[in-house]
Amino acid sequence: MSSQRHYSPMDRLLLQADAAMRTLIPNSSHASRPSPAVLEPHGTLDAEQTRHVAGLMRINHTGEVCAQALYQGQALTASLPHVREQMELAAEEEVDHLVWCEQRIRELGSQPSLLNPLFYGLSFAIGATAGAISDKVSLGFVAATEDQVCKHLDDHLQQIPDTDRKSRAILEQMRIDEEEHANSALDAGGFKFPAPIKFGMSLMAKVMTSSTYRI
Repeated sequence: MSSQRHYSPMDRLLLQADAAMRTLIPNSSHASRPSPAVLEPHGTLDAEQTRHVAGLMRINHTGEVCAQALYQGQALTASLPHVREQMELAAEEEVDHLVWCEQRIRELGSQPSLLNPLFYGLSFAIGATAGAISDKVSLGFVAATEDQVCKHLDDHLQQIPDTDRKSRAILEQMRIDEEEHANSALDAGGFKFPAPIKFGMSLMAKVMTSSTYRI
């Protein structure tokens, strides 16, 4: 007899609501791994560098908020149990990134974006729609999204001052994890999105980054 617990639709909605609250309420999530920044020394940043790095980390934090919403939405509408489990596991792993980014933002004397609830809702709807279309599309959307995230992280790593080894360590580990998520989604049968769709996703990401850099 299988020991796997079966959740009713109402159970899953309540779980989604709990996940949303833990994502959006400050300091309510807990990482399973210590931040890569812990072992790095405090570097010297001037006021302009501090403001800029805080803006970059705010963008990355909002990206993790969106990732949580995407995965939760996809898990809610996924057809196959193993796909749903993969989405839920990926969401758990992304919590580490969420916590690490928030911690670094606070250390830099700033705060997460006030627009996070809006982006969470939009991302949840997109994820749920992708999951409702098919598991193949849902997994493909994960791969395409993570590919976009990796490109943003590469760009941000070039902008982080050499003296800020804490922020750099966080982004480097995030880059490793995101690439693994993308590869896992494709290996699980995800649809490879064509270039025009990826370009559209890139434009949407630019809207998010420009609005959350300062707000």
